[in-house]
Amino acid sequence: MAVPKRKTSKSKRNSRRAHTKVSALNLSVCPQCGEAKLPHHICKSCGSYNGRAVIEAKEE
Repeated sequence: MAVPKRKTSKSKRNSRRAHTKVSALNLSVCPQCGEAKLPHHICKSCGSYNGRAVIEAKEE
């Protein structure tokens, strides 16, 4: 069975993990209600997409 000959240093381990990070969501503004929404998705607050009412808005 293959076993590492030497311990992986902290520098080598952290360099390998440098690209695995969480990025922030890319949000856009809904033109109908002004709420933040994901691009190319239906707005959760007003239910519109591409200037049309697709679903009925939730009343809270």
